[in-house]
Amino acid sequence: MKIDFCQIKNSGEDTVEVYFYGDIVSDEWSRWGKDDVCPSNIIELTKEIGNGNVNIHINSGGGDVFAGFAIYNILKNCKGKKTVYIDGLAASIASVIAMAGDEIIVPENAYLMIHNAWTVGMGNSADMRKLAETLDTIDDGIVDTYLSRTCEGIDESMIREYMSKETWFRGSEIADIFNNIRIDEPVNAVASISNKFKASYINLPNELNESFKNDVIRRPDNANVPEELMDIANYAKCVKAAIGL
Repeated sequence: MKIDFCQIKNSGEDTVEVYFYGDIVSDEWSRWGKDDVCPSNIIELTKEIGNGNVNIHINSGGGDVFAGFAIYNILKNCKGKKTVYIDGLAASIASVIAMAGDEIIVPENAYLMIHNAWTVGMGNSADMRKLAETLDTIDDGIVDTYLSRTCEGIDESMIREYMSKETWFRGSEIADIFNNIRIDEPVNAVASISNKFKASYINLPNELNESFKNDVIRRPDNANVPEELMDIANYAKCVKAAIGL
C-alpha cells in the first residue's frame, strides 16, 4: 500500500509505516507539500489499517493545534499496537501526536520539544482577553495529554513549567519525563523545522540552529500559481492559522 499524503508503505502483513515529516495542517487546502498531514488523511489511513499495527515516524516542527489533537485521538483509538519513532524532532503539536504511541523509540540525538500554545490575533481588549482564555484552555488539554504518560514523580506543575519555558528534551532526557520510552543509537537524521516555526521558537538548540537550511515557502504540489501571486501566497501561508503550535 502507498498513499502519498503520509508516505505509507507495508512493512509486513499486519503493520504499516506512517511518516509525519511535514507540517500538521487543518485540511487538504492547507497542505503545501506531500509531507504535510491533516486529520482527514489519517481517517483515510485508519480505513486501510483496520486492526493492524502502526509504526509512526515523526520528524516535524508542529503545526495546527486542533488538527494535531484530532490526529492524536484518531491514532490513539487505533486497535493495533502503535510504536512511535522520533526520527529527528517531535516539536510542539507533533510532540502531542507522539504521545499516541504505546511505545516511543528515540535516538540519543533526537529531540522532543514542548511549549505553551501561541497565536496571532486582532481585535479589541475583550477579544484579546477571550483569546487568552482560549489559549489557557488549549494548554490545559496539552498538559492532560502529557500527564497521561508521565513518569512517577513528574507532576502537573513540572509539565506546565517545562511548557512555559519552551523546553527541548534530547534522547535520554525524554525517558526521564515520559514512560514507555526506549532510547536508541544516534542517527544521522536531519530535524525538520520550517522557517515559520524557527522564527517562533526561542530556545532552539545550537546544533539544530546551525544545521538549519534556509527554507522558502513551498508552492502547493501540482498547483499552477502565477509568479506574480506567489508573494500573496507566501504571506497567506505565514498568517493563515488562527491558532497553532
